[in-house]
Amino acid sequence: MPTLTELPRWTIRTSGDQATFTYVPAGGDPVAPPVRGGRGLALREADLPGFAKALGEVMKLPTYWTARARAGRLSLDGDPAWSEPRLDPADGFVHVAGPCDPPEAGGSFTVALADVRALRVRIAAYLHRRG
Repeated sequence: MPTLTELPRWTIRTSGDQATFTYVPAGGDPVAPPVRGGRGLALREADLPGFAKALGEVMKLPTYWTARARAGRLSLDGDPAWSEPRLDPADGFVHVAGPCDPPEAGGSFTVALADVRALRVRIAAYLHRRG
């Protein structure tokens, strides 16, 4: 059964082994973060704390833990699924390369539940370094 979680800037739906994130824009905000099909996503630096919170909310769900166990990813051992985030001064977005499905209707993008923790760790480390 799908699970719906809503935060001020993000709506998250989980179904099966996938989490679908939808950015909820405020006035003047872009409709959705850029997503490079299968290669990662880009977020405005100001949106990273809220996105990290959204990832943390997903990690509280029983479906997250079930998906991780099914995928055999109960630790961060092995190659990381996501690259270290990097700020591109040319476009002002923080880019993270990794397994992210292309946008769906309404600007949503999908991440495998088993990959959520690795993405959250990368985002949290970036935010910590930025102070």
